Amino acid sequence: MNTNQILGIVLLVVGAILLFLGYQASQSISEQVVESFTGRFTDSTTWYFILGAAAAVGGFLLIAFRR
Repeated sequence: MNTNQILGIVLLVVGAILLFLGYQASQSISEQVVESFTGRFTDSTTWYFILGAAAAVGGFLLIAFRR
Protein backbone atom coordinates (compact mmCIF):
# COMPACT_ATOMS: atom_id res chain seq x y z
CA MET A 1 0.00 0.00 0.00
CA ASN A 2 1.39 3.35 -0.92
CA THR A 3 0.83 6.72 0.71
CA ASN A 4 -1.91 7.82 -1.71
CA GLN A 5 -4.00 4.75 -0.94
CA ILE A 6 -3.65 5.24 2.80
CA LEU A 7 -4.58 8.92 2.46
CA GLY A 8 -7.53 7.92 0.28
CA ILE A 9 -8.81 5.46 2.88
CA VAL A 10 -8.44 8.05 5.64
CA LEU A 11 -10.29 10.68 3.58
CA LEU A 12 -13.04 8.20 2.76
CA VAL A 13 -13.53 7.33 6.42
CA VAL A 14 -13.44 10.99 7.51
CA GLY A 15 -15.94 11.84 4.76
CA ALA A 16 -18.29 9.09 5.90
CA ILE A 17 -18.04 10.29 9.50
CA LEU A 18 -18.78 13.89 8.49
CA LEU A 19 -21.76 12.80 6.40
CA PHE A 20 -23.07 10.77 9.33
CA LEU A 21 -22.65 13.74 11.68
CA GLY A 22 -24.44 15.96 9.17
CA TYR A 23 -27.30 13.50 8.97
CA GLN A 24 -27.53 13.29 12.75
CA ALA A 25 -27.50 17.09 13.02
CA SER A 26 -30.20 17.42 10.36
CA GLN A 27 -32.49 15.11 12.33
CA SER A 28 -32.37 17.10 15.57
CA ILE A 29 -35.47 18.90 16.78
CA SER A 30 -33.89 22.36 16.60
CA GLU A 31 -32.67 21.72 13.05
CA GLN A 32 -36.14 20.56 12.02
CA VAL A 33 -37.68 23.76 13.42
CA VAL A 34 -35.14 25.97 11.64
CA GLU A 35 -35.68 24.08 8.39
CA SER A 36 -39.46 24.44 8.73
CA PHE A 37 -39.22 28.22 8.98
CA THR A 38 -36.33 28.96 6.63
CA GLY A 39 -36.53 26.02 4.21
CA ARG A 40 -32.84 25.18 4.59
CA PHE A 41 -30.42 23.70 7.09
CA THR A 42 -28.21 25.77 9.36
CA ASP A 43 -24.74 26.67 8.15
CA SER A 44 -22.98 24.15 10.38
CA THR A 45 -25.10 21.25 9.12
CA THR A 46 -24.59 22.34 5.51
CA TRP A 47 -20.82 22.42 6.05
CA TYR A 48 -20.91 18.87 7.45
CA PHE A 49 -22.57 17.71 4.24
CA ILE A 50 -20.29 19.69 1.90
CA LEU A 51 -17.03 18.73 3.59
CA GLY A 52 -18.12 15.13 4.08
CA ALA A 53 -19.02 14.72 0.43
CA ALA A 54 -15.81 16.40 -0.73
CA ALA A 55 -13.65 14.23 1.54
CA ALA A 56 -15.44 11.04 0.51
CA VAL A 57 -15.15 11.81 -3.21
CA GLY A 58 -11.50 12.82 -2.82
CA GLY A 59 -10.73 9.65 -0.90
CA PHE A 60 -12.50 7.51 -3.47
CA LEU A 61 -10.60 9.15 -6.32
CA LEU A 62 -7.26 8.63 -4.54
CA ILE A 63 -8.07 4.95 -4.06
CA ALA A 64 -9.46 4.41 -7.55
CA PHE A 65 -6.80 6.24 -9.57
CA ARG A 66 -3.52 5.17 -8.08
CA ARG A 67 -0.31 5.83 -9.94
